[in-house]
Amino acid sequence: MTRETGQRESLEGQALLLVAGLADLAVSTLGSAVGAVRGLLRRSDAAELAAQAEHDLAARGRLVLDRYAAVPPAHLEILARRVSARKSADDD
Repeated sequence: MTRETGQRESLEGQALLLVAGLADLAVSTLGSAVGAVRGLLRRSDAAELAAQAEHDLAARGRLVLDRYAAVPPAHLEILARRVSARKSADDD
């Protein structure tokens, strides 16, 4: 994998996390978000709060994706991979 491809995937992954976080935030706290935005506009440390909000949204996005998108690996598949790895280790 080239460095450029890794950066692109990283940016796409970060964007996906931010979008998922925003969607979850909008669904769960739409009313309070409007009040929070009004309060943010009055603050002098808005840049720091925006950076923290981005971090929080990414974390929230990770939680959403882990909760709804992640499919646990098949138990038998894990066992088959372990057996295969042991066999190849024994052959060496």
